[in-house]
Amino acid sequence: MTFLFARAPSIRIAPISTARSISHSVSVSKALPFYLNNLRSTEQNDGKVLRMLMFGKPGAGKGTLSARLVKKYDILSLSTGDLLRQHIAERTEVGRQAEEIVAQGNLLPDDVMLKVVASKLESLNNRHWILDGFPRTLGQGKLLDAHLQIQNTPLSLVVNLDVADNVILSRISDRWVHLPSGRVYNMSYNRPKVDGFDDETGEPLTRRPDDNPVRGFLSPSQASFMIPTSPLLAYYASPANKSARLVALQGETSDEIWPQLDAVVRRLFPGIRERASSIAQRRYSLSDPFTMEQEKRAIKRAAAVDGSNPSNFLN
Repeated sequence: MTFLFARAPSIRIAPISTARSISHSVSVSKALPFYLNNLRSTEQNDGKVLRMLMFGKPGAGKGTLSARLVKKYDILSLSTGDLLRQHIAERTEVGRQAEEIVAQGNLLPDDVMLKVVASKLESLNNRHWILDGFPRTLGQGKLLDAHLQIQNTPLSLVVNLDVADNVILSRISDRWVHLPSGRVYNMSYNRPKVDGFDDETGEPLTRRPDDNPVRGFLSPSQASFMIPTSPLLAYYASPANKSARLVALQGETSDEIWPQLDAVVRRLFPGIRERASSIAQRRYSLSDPFTMEQEKRAIKRAAAVDGSNPSNFLN
């Protein structure tokens, strides 16, 4: 592994895909709703707004951890795929352009993908957000940075999930998905209530096309994530990245990484608002001594990554 140094202490570079396929978008007949969680636009008291990207190998837990952040805090989760499908379904200018490119079996150029993303980001102002699915290449990263700088809304946090390859392979082989919603289950640690069926709809679960039950086998798209260095993460670790804090989190499960991620967000963005339902749940869980001890350990680990005093996380 290659080690680089950024605004944070030492980080470990994780692989990133270099292509973006959206061939499934052409069959959409109506716009999908943006995942906005019915948030109200409010200016943050401390001026620190979470504008976040999360990277990691397939199966590292990006979707699970992003969903936990959105459930706990007033954060918008923006899916590039949903945004693109909405543009295509609503026949916007960029949607028609994208549909024509997809129909020819080609990947969307970086400038078109930026238009898809920018059309939404420009309306968010002081809201906290996590962007999923973009950027995927160095060129896209630079374009996104330039656009956000012009809008005076630069990225503020880039998280790299560092999960061992053997753990990734195990997760992929045990993974089942409810394709309409994107909900992911794992037969090792996150089983559905009824094997083979989605918990909420009761519809059948399937494997993703790239997932293969034979351990040790990697599809070409999965293998691209196993490259030991990433130009995109190297860019975020370099002096060219003038605003976003780059943090690497390590662990074997999402349950292990989640307290670290939560502690980093609380430390760097103290003004972020927690949802009422989450506050009530946390008060209940913290009455359990075992849970309290687990959280303290995660806070110390996150502080070690961030280079901060662990007591700062407990404020």
